[in-house]
Amino acid sequence: MSCPIYITENIKQMKKLVVLIVLMAGITAIAQKPERNRGDRNHMKDMTPEQIATLQTKQMTLALDLTDAQQKEIQSLNLENALKRSEKKKEMKARKDSGETKKLTSEERYAMKTAMLDHQIAQKEKMKKILNKEQYEKWEKMKKNREGHRKGRGMKDDTRRSGRK
Repeated sequence: MSCPIYITENIKQMKKLVVLIVLMAGITAIAQKPERNRGDRNHMKDMTPEQIATLQTKQMTLALDLTDAQQKEIQSLNLENALKRSEKKKEMKARKDSGETKKLTSEERYAMKTAMLDHQIAQKEKMKKILNKEQYEKWEKMKKNREGHRKGRGMKDDTRRSGRK
């Protein structure tokens, strides 16, 4: 029993159409960035600096197995940092709302970068005093991993940049 030619042609066209639809759906799904990879920090946007500091401290406690004394010291450090970030954020928003967003001069960028690096050095020193050697090493690894993700590259890119293979 042989199928007429026009039925066979219709089946071929339908197969092509189905393949094309599946291909387009796959491309569309891949092109959309998943929610978790979008720098999803909006969940912290509505929190107070105190809440943010508490969450950060609890996360560090779980990761580093902190003692009660360490938790208290890190809580105050996290709170201090959260308050500074909140102030900076308000400052930037006010500047943006007033239309004062101008391009920074090289001296201003240098001053900001220097201040940021000084703050990071001070943070490291404070953490060294609070944590024991093992905890500090683990904290450093966590920090490097976090920075790598924030910059949008994994550890592979870091090794290439530093010349290691």
